[in-house]
Amino acid sequence: MNLVLESLEKVAERIGDPTPLVYQRLFARHPEMQVLFVRDSNDLVKGEMLAQVIECLVDFTGDRRYAANMIPSELRNHENLGVPPAVFATFFGTVMETFREVLGDEWTPEMDNAWRHLLAGLDNLIGELAAAHA
Repeated sequence: MNLVLESLEKVAERIGDPTPLVYQRLFARHPEMQVLFVRDSNDLVKGEMLAQVIECLVDFTGDRRYAANMIPSELRNHENLGVPPAVFATFFGTVMETFREVLGDEWTPEMDNAWRHLLAGLDNLIGELAAAHA
């Protein structure tokens, strides 16, 4: 089984919706991003964005039918909203770190390796986009 997908399923089983924890971690690191969500009082926007990120993660670890196109599009969209590319790039790691914390002892070295491989691929993609955009 895909270990990234397995970790996603375990997080969902353990806590349900991880949105508040992911964004709490993001805002602790990048408090300047919180103002972009001032109107999202019920976390619906954050939840939808995280759901899209999770769909991209699953796709990027599998068939790559759309994630490699959606991520560049969302990078540009977020940049237009005031999210610097460097902050955009950290979000995937923020998700991993949150999930690792949620799973605690259930987070295996194999899971960690799978996530690190995934994040390296995403970093390469985003780095290529930034270089082409510069």
